[in-house]
Amino acid sequence: MATPNELTAMRRAIAISAQGLGTTSPNPPVGCVILDRDGVPVGEGYHLRKGDHHAEVNALTAAGERAEGGTAVVTLEPCNHHGRTPPCRQALIDAKVSRVLMAVMDPTSRGEGGAVVLEQAGIEVERGVLEQEALLVLGPWLHSLHTGRPYITWAYSAGADEDDRDQVLAELRRTHDLVIRRDGTVEEGVPGSHGEDSFRVPLSLLGDEPGKALHALNESGARTVLIEGSSNEAAQLLADAVDRVIIDLPGTRPSFSLTGPGAESAVLDGFWLTDVKPSDSHVRLTAERATRDQ
Repeated sequence: MATPNELTAMRRAIAISAQGLGTTSPNPPVGCVILDRDGVPVGEGYHLRKGDHHAEVNALTAAGERAEGGTAVVTLEPCNHHGRTPPCRQALIDAKVSRVLMAVMDPTSRGEGGAVVLEQAGIEVERGVLEQEALLVLGPWLHSLHTGRPYITWAYSAGADEDDRDQVLAELRRTHDLVIRRDGTVEEGVPGSHGEDSFRVPLSLLGDEPGKALHALNESGARTVLIEGSSNEAAQLLADAVDRVIIDLPGTRPSFSLTGPGAESAVLDGFWLTDVKPSDSHVRLTAERATRDQ
């Protein structure tokens, strides 16, 4: 069982892992916290982009010798293969940690998997620690692996001048690998943020065949895509593949009213409302595609 300190550390690892959203793809956004023998945090790190050190290595570097005999708390099973960087399970073994807690198992892990190799080295391993919470960050990456296409978000304002919402959309852009603008152009969420030779922006527009468009987006290395604007043709082209809808409904305080066409049915059929956030100028609705158990 995870201790209260370890659960706190896992939530910290989940929080810092989000720093990699929009930059790590095609790799996953991962966070790691190192606790010393007494359960005190002594190092943390996250993965920023493919080709850079992974979260575990960054956390171990920060911890130094204090990692020996301690605990590594990581949001994803440590990798078990040599890629652009050495396997993280070996870094943990070499650092002589005594215990590793992981939230989500890695479906891309090679061979027996990093967790098994750690156990074979005499390290105590606990799986599934706060898994559902870690999926708040890792969920879109896992979705792309299971479906063979990116996780797609459609964001727009209902009954308002969408040009006025660009500043609001800027925060969404930085957490997505690719953005399809209202004129159909495709660009990197944060220009130049991904690793070299591991990510590319599609050079041409998406065309009129959903299957080919999704394939092109996936082949770019993108794991998350943001479609901007209510009248964006890409939203119609990829309608069956949209996983999340974010809608800003205009209104004012203190007497708030919803206005604009479609406001009364802004959450589309087949989607499940997951969040509602008011501000002085609008209410933001977030809805995800419904599953059978919802």
